[in-house]
Amino acid sequence: MTPCDGLRRDRAKPSAPFNKNWDGSWTVATTVDDEGWYAEFRIPFTTLRYGNDARRWGFNVSRRVRRLNEESFWTPVPREFSLYRLNYAGDLEGLSPPFRRFATATPYLLGSTARDYTNPGETGFGQDGEIGGEVKYRVTQGLTLDVTYNTDFAQVEVDDQQLNLTRFALNFPEKRPFFLENAGFFSVGGGGADLFFSRAIGIHQGQPVPIKGGARLSGRAAGLNVGLLHIETGAVSDLGADAHGYSVARLAKELPNRSRVGGLFINKSGPAGDFNRTQAVDASVGVGQALALSSFVATTNGPGAGNNEYAWDVSGNLNTRTFVWTAQVREIGEGFNPEVGFLPRAGYRYYQSYVMYRIHPGWLREIRPHISYYTYQSRKSGVEAGFQESGFLHIDSHWEWHSGAQIHTGINLVTEGIYQPFTIRGTDVTVPVGTYRGWESQLVFNSNPIARFSATSRINFGHFLTGSRAGGNGSLTWRPNPSFSTSARINYFNVDLPQGQFETVLTGINFGYFFTPRIYLQSLVQYSNQVDSWSANLRFAWLNTAGTGLFIVYNDVQGFDYPDGLNPDGGRFVESGTLARSFIVKFTRQFNVLGG
Repeated sequence: MTPCDGLRRDRAKPSAPFNKNWDGSWTVATTVDDEGWYAEFRIPFTTLRYGNDARRWGFNVSRRVRRLNEESFWTPVPREFSLYRLNYAGDLEGLSPPFRRFATATPYLLGSTARDYTNPGETGFGQDGEIGGEVKYRVTQGLTLDVTYNTDFAQVEVDDQQLNLTRFALNFPEKRPFFLENAGFFSVGGGGADLFFSRAIGIHQGQPVPIKGGARLSGRAAGLNVGLLHIETGAVSDLGADAHGYSVARLAKELPNRSRVGGLFINKSGPAGDFNRTQAVDASVGVGQALALSSFVATTNGPGAGNNEYAWDVSGNLNTRTFVWTAQVREIGEGFNPEVGFLPRAGYRYYQSYVMYRIHPGWLREIRPHISYYTYQSRKSGVEAGFQESGFLHIDSHWEWHSGAQIHTGINLVTEGIYQPFTIRGTDVTVPVGTYRGWESQLVFNSNPIARFSATSRINFGHFLTGSRAGGNGSLTWRPNPSFSTSARINYFNVDLPQGQFETVLTGINFGYFFTPRIYLQSLVQYSNQVDSWSANLRFAWLNTAGTGLFIVYNDVQGFDYPDGLNPDGGRFVESGTLARSFIVKFTRQFNVLGG
């Protein structure tokens, strides 16, 4: 929960994936002496969600000793499951906290200076000041209301850039605090069909737009899990972004044995009667302790809506001590358009299966041979029904040592069906229509992750679309002491196609230094030749509680133009200059205004 680098990690609820970016109000302190390692946690009841009759609490705690690659639990959990399988938790009794209304206010003050060098109208740095904040109010024992005004996320960690050699959009994770709390409850779908994707709010074509305000009501009422969200965003004429309102309603009923049934409604409203709506019902069923089944059915509609605005999905997951199996069938109609979701492609039927066997030979911690396969088959008008848009057969084995070091050896059989030409981003290479099949080998090595120096690497080579590619990615991390760490990563591919040859390069260097568990300095510098630029982000934070405190942020983006318009000439490049620069100071503080 709190390693010696001072980072604290928490989790909102067991049904959500772990997200280290979410933070509630709590404190912890650790110490080491001759007797061993100690930790003391103080978690206010106001941070927790619980019912009126909460007399018996499920509780478990784990400790991971990385030097031994060992994890221990307060109450035993089978090896194939994690700490979050709460039916294996122990019982805490005698805790009967009375209901108490409470409210907190978290205002902020922000001052900034910035310049967009790509805008000819900006001849100097502009100054700006902002005020805003959030209020949290416990309406009932189980329901909490969050209200936000002039929402700002200046202190949030920037995205790690990604290379994109495909014809589809990339998914970047949500890091904005207001959207992280209870994010898992609003989630339906996933794996390339997210019906609600909060990054669709307040971001237009990769650029932020102002969030004027909003509210979220979440928790439990009348035996149901409830989530209501409404956000208003402002217009930005320079980006061509209109003002919009976003409303989300989510209800779910928890049933015995990890089962649940629920519904989701999303409405995006814009000017001149423009709107987009998504409706869905979903269910999950636990069968015994090892098998889980899940499904959803959804539709969308809007002005000028056409046909095939539907989506459905059925999946199963079996997880035992020695065997893992998953299977999934999904169909997305050609007209399905969840504008407040993430859907990189539509008009297909998707089949997927995965089988893995765990072997524990003693001299190794674990060997995991596995095989997986997926295929996208077209359901688009004008394309032959069943046309294979993508296919991927993966055969691999993971070898994990007791130290945590791993080697993966695998081969991929890949099919890509291109029904209309596309140009690879950052190049002038256009891939023609056709079906391209080939193979690709891969080798992965990860060293002991807790060593002072640790490394990860992935090497891929083989067929790619109409030709071939070779490359991969790697990282090197140095942790000389508990307070400081730095790492460098690179992602490189040399692609050779009949339509053209090119190289892709993405590099990044970050470091973090913790003066104390609450005072730290972090930076991230990245370079990508797909966008011909490098960026730097430097953040200083002096935290108080729940992600509040003093933040100082500096951002710098520099652009480069290559002499031939595509690739470096003998390793040389020509600087085109600064693209953007900003300096931000933000102070935010949480106050107990009721029940403190």
